[in-house]
Amino acid sequence: MSESRICCPCLYRCIFEYETPRSVIIRSRKVGSFNRFIQLAILGYIIGWVLVWQKGYQEFDSIISSVTTKVKGIAVTNDSHLGFRVWDVADYVIPPQEELSFFVMTNLIMTRDQIQAQCPEVPDDSSKCTSDSNCTAGFSDVHSSGIQTGRCVNFNETVRTCEVQAWCPLEINGVNDSEPALLKAADNFTVLIKNNIRYPKFNFNKRNILPNISSTYLKTCIFNRQTDPYCPIFRLGDIVHEAGEDFQKMAVEGGVMGIQIRWDCDLDKSDSKCVPTYTFRRLDNKNPNNNVAPGYNFRFAKYYKTPDGVESRTLIKAYGIRFDVMVFGRAGKFNIIPTLINVGSGLALLGLATVLCDCIVLYCMKKRNFYREKKYKFVDDFDLVANSQTTYGTP
Repeated sequence: MSESRICCPCLYRCIFEYETPRSVIIRSRKVGSFNRFIQLAILGYIIGWVLVWQKGYQEFDSIISSVTTKVKGIAVTNDSHLGFRVWDVADYVIPPQEELSFFVMTNLIMTRDQIQAQCPEVPDDSSKCTSDSNCTAGFSDVHSSGIQTGRCVNFNETVRTCEVQAWCPLEINGVNDSEPALLKAADNFTVLIKNNIRYPKFNFNKRNILPNISSTYLKTCIFNRQTDPYCPIFRLGDIVHEAGEDFQKMAVEGGVMGIQIRWDCDLDKSDSKCVPTYTFRRLDNKNPNNNVAPGYNFRFAKYYKTPDGVESRTLIKAYGIRFDVMVFGRAGKFNIIPTLINVGSGLALLGLATVLCDCIVLYCMKKRNFYREKKYKFVDDFDLVANSQTTYGTP
């Protein structure tokens, strides 16, 4: 019975009571100063961060971009294996065009005049042998150069290996990373990057060859961050150097470089203010504690027919630097809808000052009981009060 007496009034109050705001002016230097400080901080956030820094008065659109590249440069080499040779763009840019990237060969292993024949496998733990019983006819794996014939033959005067049916002679030994790259002059090659962008929401188009750039200027300019930051022609050595890398070391085994073009455009300003910003960084792994399979390389072949009709090829293992062009950015323009949304949500935060001040006044100050009595006032139902006075008389 006692529990029901307790629950009934609580249930009654829960159903039939409601709260309404009451304005109480508290004259306190501490609380008043704290209240104004919070309000100023919120206003500073709305104006400084939301509207000015984040441009909350604008609507934004993401970028649509296309990129084409053109590499230029001549290199001359003269070594014991290849002899005197002049290299041009058709030799070292492989393939001639890629989407959003280009590859420049800086080092290579060339194996000439390969034909389909039998020859000794390159020595390793699985190919060395002492007799034909160590070789299995028809055997191959992913590391083999060809199909084993079942014979054990001399690879050189001291080593015997299993014979394979393959493109012979097999590829010569790997690149020597202690020597300079064959095309060490590639650091002076240049690349013209043509980047066209579009913001479809605002019907805005532009390209990185700016309107003030003439054909004469384009033939002589080279990108320089201090003196010529908008020239679209880049020296490969400068790209690698700005990324904090050594071009000559990177050229030996290859690598991957990123060319980042950022377009952040405020379309409330003049179109001439919308210009690209270029940054460079190395993208492939360069961890001295994990140097397994470093660099960047691939193989390709050029095929020929001998006068007697035998097919032959020249195998090239190309080492080099792949340059990936990445375009980022967004454009903004004034729009009343995001402005009202951001200003409205920011002004709603001003209520936070009242909440924080109430917490201090009601729970932290010494006179919190006094302030609580002033803030909250309990009023009974007028009809109940009038009925009780009629029944029992006014005291």
